[in-house]
Amino acid sequence: MNTTNKMSKQQYAYQVIRSRILDSRYEPGHRVVIDQLARELKTSAIPVREAIRQLEADGLITFTPNSGAIVTPFNEKAYMETLSVLAVLEGVATSLSSRHVTKQSLSELTKLNERMSEALQDLDLPLFSSYNREFHKLTYQYCGNEYLLQSILQTWQRLDSVRKKGTALRPDRMKKSIEEHETLIRLMSEKASEQKIEEFARRHKLNTLQAFLEKKNS
Repeated sequence: MNTTNKMSKQQYAYQVIRSRILDSRYEPGHRVVIDQLARELKTSAIPVREAIRQLEADGLITFTPNSGAIVTPFNEKAYMETLSVLAVLEGVATSLSSRHVTKQSLSELTKLNERMSEALQDLDLPLFSSYNREFHKLTYQYCGNEYLLQSILQTWQRLDSVRKKGTALRPDRMKKSIEEHETLIRLMSEKASEQKIEEFARRHKLNTLQAFLEKKNS
C-alpha cells in the first residue's frame, strides 16, 4: 500500500510539474523549489524530488550548482536540429499513413483544424499547440511502422525539452499552418501520390523552422 501510495504521489507531482513546464507556466530557467511544491501538493519532499529526477531524465529539468533544479534553458541549436529531424520522420510517416486513412479520420482532421482556427482567434497558444499535435498524430497514426511511431514520439519529447514559449508561434505563421493543414487534408482525400504527400508534410514542418529563423533574425 505504501509503495503504491508513494508512486501515486510521485507520478502526480511529475504530471503537475511537467504540465507547468510544457504550458510555460514554468519558463526556461525557472527554479523548481522542492519544499514549496511539496507544501502545495500536500506531500513530503521525497515524491517531489523523485519526480524532478524523472523530469531530469526527460531533459525538462537541469541541476545547477548554485540554483539546484531549474527548467532546462532553451537550446536553440538542439531545437533546430530536432525540428529538422521531426520534419523528415513525420513526412515519411504521413505518406505511409495516407494509404490507409479513413473518411472518419479526414473528418476528424477537419474538425481539429477548425478548432485550431478558433484557438487562434482567441489567441490561446497552448490550446492551438495541443490541437496541432493531435492533428499531426492523426495524420501518421496509420503508417504501420511502430519503430517509426516511437521515433516520432521520442523526437517530440526531445523537442519539448529544448523549446520555449512561442518559439515559432506567430499569428501569421499559425494562420498559414492552418491553411497548409487544409491542403494536406485535400491531398490525402484525393489520394495524391505518397511522394507528393511526404514532400508536402515535410515542407510544412520545415516552414515552422523557417518561421523561427525569421523571428530570430527580425
